[in-house]
Amino acid sequence: MDKAALAGRYERTKAAIPAGVKLIAVSKTRTVEEIKALYDLGQRAFGENYPQELRDKQPLLPADIEWHFIGHLQGNKVKYIAPFVHLVHGVDSEKLLGQLNTRAGAAGRELAVLLQVHIAREETKHGFLPDELRALFTGGSLQARWPSLRFRGLMGMATLTDDREQVRREFEALAALKHELAATGMVPADAFSELSMGMSGDLDEALKAGSTMVRIGTAIFGERK
Repeated sequence: MDKAALAGRYERTKAAIPAGVKLIAVSKTRTVEEIKALYDLGQRAFGENYPQELRDKQPLLPADIEWHFIGHLQGNKVKYIAPFVHLVHGVDSEKLLGQLNTRAGAAGRELAVLLQVHIAREETKHGFLPDELRALFTGGSLQARWPSLRFRGLMGMATLTDDREQVRREFEALAALKHELAATGMVPADAFSELSMGMSGDLDEALKAGSTMVRIGTAIFGERK
């Protein structure tokens, strides 16, 4: 591992992100040594995609790391991360909400979540459809229904395309939906403030649309071997 190269990539990435936007370093499949090297440069928020991998890494690294689960989460894997994860980004079903609520309650903690919205023109991506979320928000307070969860906002992944205008429209629609849902009174509007959107390939469009969290991996760690 070239620590000088890592430091250079990290500084360039940080320079491209405005103040007030959280940088989540995507560390899936990266080694404990790579993560610790980035930690030593000052990074504290890391994003993982695989529950068992995260479960195994977490005790080997500093306790003040803020772990974000950013992948597609299956219900039978919730148990691996519920006791310690800081924020679950990709909550895409009522069933998963129930499983997270149960596991968080059993661990004696409140778990922060983002609701994932399917904004891309790709069937392989996950998430609630916008109208499904609107229906979810008509059923009463989300906090009352899932008392061990804290609803912090929305997450979305744009279509993988070279059409920058399409990506912009998708992110802007997600931002508008977040404001619409926050105004329903079904969540505390001041807490429902996060928009997790934007990766290395669509960072500019996400930031212009109001992203508050960006998920960057290769641009920091380099190409995977």
